[in-house]
Amino acid sequence: MTETPHPEYDKHADTLHRALTAITERGYWSAYPESPSPRVYGETAAADGKAAFEAYLNGDFPLDQPGTGDRVATEASPFGLELNVRYPHPGADELVAAASAALPAWRDAGPQARAGVCLEILDRLHKHVFELANAVQFTSGQAFVMAFQAGGAHALDRALEAVAYAYAEMTRHPGTAGWEKAAGKGDPLRMTKTFHVVPRGVALVIGCNTFPTWNSYPGLFASLVTGNPVVVKPHPRAVLPLAITVKYAREVLAEAGFDPNLVLLAPEAPGEKLATTLALHPAVKIVDFTGSTEYGDWLEANARQATVYTEKAGLNTVVIDSTDDFAGLCRNLGFTLTLYSGQMCTTSQNILIPAGGIDTDQGHKSFDEVAAGIAAAVGKLTADPARGVELTGAIVNDGVLERLDEVTKVGAAVLESRTVEHPAFPGAVVRTPTIVKLAAADTATYGREWFGPISFVIATDSTAHSLELLRATVGESGALTAAVYSTDPAVLDAAEAAAIDVGVHLSCNLTGGVFVNQSAAFSDFHGSGANAAANAALTDGAYVANRFRIVQSRRPA
Repeated sequence: MTETPHPEYDKHADTLHRALTAITERGYWSAYPESPSPRVYGETAAADGKAAFEAYLNGDFPLDQPGTGDRVATEASPFGLELNVRYPHPGADELVAAASAALPAWRDAGPQARAGVCLEILDRLHKHVFELANAVQFTSGQAFVMAFQAGGAHALDRALEAVAYAYAEMTRHPGTAGWEKAAGKGDPLRMTKTFHVVPRGVALVIGCNTFPTWNSYPGLFASLVTGNPVVVKPHPRAVLPLAITVKYAREVLAEAGFDPNLVLLAPEAPGEKLATTLALHPAVKIVDFTGSTEYGDWLEANARQATVYTEKAGLNTVVIDSTDDFAGLCRNLGFTLTLYSGQMCTTSQNILIPAGGIDTDQGHKSFDEVAAGIAAAVGKLTADPARGVELTGAIVNDGVLERLDEVTKVGAAVLESRTVEHPAFPGAVVRTPTIVKLAAADTATYGREWFGPISFVIATDSTAHSLELLRATVGESGALTAAVYSTDPAVLDAAEAAAIDVGVHLSCNLTGGVFVNQSAAFSDFHGSGANAAANAALTDGAYVANRFRIVQSRRPA
């Protein structure tokens, strides 16, 4: 059986083939420009996108899907902007029934048609990337440039990466095959075999507040392209970015001749626990979740009818042994700790430094001098409020503020957090990072995650001791990133061995424009699935291959 190409596949075949090449080469490639410059997107793109975003505010979100009787509005912007967008509020059974009904035709369309339509959805979202970026900014607290890059261009790249991996897995085997086996003196045995890519069922994506698109797009598009209808359950405080996504996805699906109920939005009322209801629904066969360890563990233990992909919390760790660029080390780590006020799942929390200090290109530096150098870099980046807020953004929720209060009671502050008034948004909640000094024995403090602009400089007996602590803490609690600074190749090798043992991605001697808390689509894996912080990686074959099955039929030739 030869698959008939779909018009959308023909339209986007070159992009798909380039993405397929990129995931094998693992070099730099991006399909969506990350600069919001008018030279790239046109003179009116920014204004048009902002106007489109503002048109949603204080109104009913335009989404025609099953069960749109009552509406909910749950978002509160970290920038203090009044959002008050009212979303349709369907029930779980209505959503699952509509999604299930849409599955057969989408399944039967085949991998090429599905890939083509998914790429057309990404193209449509890219045309509205400024609209999307504004929605990400004002629901997540990211500064605009970061929202445009991470929430727009990079999220689209991650989605395309997932589509490429999924297409490669779906087309690994031929659609049909002739089978012939000798049978003695008689005619050989001949069979014609057909291999069908069969989706698992309804997929559920549970979004997060901090990166509503970046963290949701890989699972959404990996499930959709493999034939599974997707119910998107946004975080109650970050609904708009995913509502916009669902809106344009449904438009494209309908235009391509498919049931738009292949993608559905599931906003929830306060205290409703809709994610739990959906995750346990018998027809839901795939769950993607980014968020707390507690809920991620619960999903893994209880959503037994589904394949569950989780990204949770961890203890991201830096080991500092020595450096030939002390100023660069401080600048790099200072930027890492400042970006989005440390509210990234990849931001470093525990910085392990020998109590006796380290050797540098500026001579020997004591423990306190290393800590002070990093603190000074953060202080420089946040000293001017107008410039600083474009890095820090705003605080995403009250839990971060509570931890900032709590951390004042442990250790001695090398750098205290400050309240900053945002020059453009007086209602914004802005706090600068704090750095706290601890001893290696204070594992009760640094052995748990302190999500937000909170980091610890921890005095260890030696670099070997630092690596022991990395193994112990990451081995128990997991991590998404680790970093090491050393001029000694043996130390770098030892750090890499430790990282391999505990399954965490390692960055070495970052002193320039690459940062440990940023990852590049088509090249860097995000999460490894090899420690407690995540049971999956964005993106690899394992992330997509279990979202479908191959079902064969045989007939005599």
